[in-house]
Amino acid sequence: MQANRIAALAVFLVSVSALSGCQQGGPFGFLTSPPDAEGGSTPATATRLVERDVEAPEVFQVTETALWDGRPSLGGVWVAYPDVTDPERVIIRNSANGKFVIGALFRRDRPATGAALQVSSDAAEALGMVSGQPAELNVTALRRDETAVPVTEEAETTPPPDGEIDSEPLAAAAAAIASAEAVEPDPAPTPAPRQPQASALAKPYIQVGIFSVQANATRTGETLRQAGVVPTVYDQESRGKRFWRVVVGPAGTATERAQLLEKVKGLGYSDAYFVTN
Repeated sequence: MQANRIAALAVFLVSVSALSGCQQGGPFGFLTSPPDAEGGSTPATATRLVERDVEAPEVFQVTETALWDGRPSLGGVWVAYPDVTDPERVIIRNSANGKFVIGALFRRDRPATGAALQVSSDAAEALGMVSGQPAELNVTALRRDETAVPVTEEAETTPPPDGEIDSEPLAAAAAAIASAEAVEPDPAPTPAPRQPQASALAKPYIQVGIFSVQANATRTGETLRQAGVVPTVYDQESRGKRFWRVVVGPAGTATERAQLLEKVKGLGYSDAYFVTN
């Protein structure tokens, strides 16, 4: 009888031990409870708007023979074509060698004979064109498009690999804080943010030119400054191509804008035109 009690007690203890293993995970993989799906943390995500250029063939697109006459021209990268209503920003492709560049499109008088597209010297250089030799170019209008791109918070806050933290920036920051606390200067008044000039015009700016070479854009900006016109040079990129836009303005009134355009064209930039920004 005593032996039966001992055997029953042993079985009971083994059962309790196995049950405990199930509840706590235990050493047996097939007894481990699956993690709570609702308890897992999901990285927080947000979105940001990214501007990009998209082709707009419905606005303008042609594939025509183009010619560069070999003469230098102002205004940076541009092409001119008959029947263009308004100046446009375009992507220009050379069908023969695959080169392309971002530039401006203007209207020209229809030639009696010869190539339909007129090309500036900067555009010809970027496209690999030779003076006096026709080339087939495809010209397509561009439009700015805003696309929402998801941003994962976890990815932005991931620490360095292997848990290493660069101590040099921390030491430099600590030294700067200590130095600032030792001096304790009087707090300077916060300057008021500069407000852009108000304008009721739909296109208060004037685009002087688009350039594929930064030095040419800088030179144009200096020419404008020496004439008393304050330019802004935008460093931009589209489809892997970097380019520089020279813009002046904004003008507050139509009269002021007309006077500014007249002054810019008087400096030789006859293809300058109104833009939104």
